[in-house]
Amino acid sequence: MKKHIPNLLTCLNLFSGCIALVLIFKGELITASYFVVLSGFFDFFDGFAARLLKAYSPMGKELDSLADVISFGAVPGAMLYKLLIDMLGSDFFLWTIPAFLITVFSALRLAKFNIDERQGDMFIGLNTPANTMLIVAIPHIIPLFPSLITWWPYIILVLIPISCFLLVCELPFIAIKFKDFSWNNNKLRYIFIIGSAVLIILFKFAAIPIAILLYIILSIVQFKILA
Repeated sequence: MKKHIPNLLTCLNLFSGCIALVLIFKGELITASYFVVLSGFFDFFDGFAARLLKAYSPMGKELDSLADVISFGAVPGAMLYKLLIDMLGSDFFLWTIPAFLITVFSALRLAKFNIDERQGDMFIGLNTPANTMLIVAIPHIIPLFPSLITWWPYIILVLIPISCFLLVCELPFIAIKFKDFSWNNNKLRYIFIIGSAVLIILFKFAAIPIAILLYIILSIVQFKILA
């Protein structure tokens, strides 16, 4: 029975992502973002459960990528598309299409991860859940800066190629995976998790870009030390 627990969590990740997609196209972007967070929760714990229960399987690995390409590929692309089409209007339809480059590059990132043997204790390129959390924070951040409302389409269009680059680049990033729970072996992971938790408690979704920046800085520190 226990061997099915990781796959069940992966399916819940996929299910939550599907609900988020429906909510996005209904225009309920804030609610959709919470279902993406739920997908991220299930995505973290399916791998954690697999390691804890020693319930690894080739099917589980493939299922995880298939679920992620929806929850952390299709969903962020749809989120940016909906934001752009609402801001620019249907007359600027061609300007909204680049949003789905996020979906394409997320799929490339996931395929690369599956065949890249270097990505055990680290990620090469920004992982898709982190990239997606940054994108789904945008509907929460926009109301905080009303003076920038006319600039947001341009900000999003600049963000898209940056995001695509980070997904497939050769830069190393910390993998939030625990082989044990010791402080010495997981110091930067704990700093990231605790720091992010404090930021999110204080600033909610608006803290996510800061948390991603913290993640990038800690990754630079980690791999500069190891170099």
